[in-house]
Amino acid sequence: MTTTTLLCQLSELPEHGAKGFDLDARKLFAVKRQKEVFLYENRCPHKGIPLEWMPDIFLDAEKQFIQCSTHGALFTIDQGQCIAGPCVGARLQQVDFTIIDGAICIQN
Repeated sequence: MTTTTLLCQLSELPEHGAKGFDLDARKLFAVKRQKEVFLYENRCPHKGIPLEWMPDIFLDAEKQFIQCSTHGALFTIDQGQCIAGPCVGARLQQVDFTIIDGAICIQN
């Protein structure tokens, strides 16, 4: 049976910011850029470890790229493609979501 899980309200996700989510054994994060939302598994393709070094810190200092805090790999926000670091060419795993009544939701 499929259920819908609410991650957060869109208003809780800052423009040019990110927010992490822990759903039992699954870790996700969302990024909002230019009013678009992108949702990914919180797992670096290089070592399979979480990307952030502190809660909700997923972006580089200029907020232009997603950054792995362990190895410094940089990923595009819109496609999750690694453009610098030890996993160039690899991608973050995108997660399908819907927006229901102003909230980001996933099916599980």
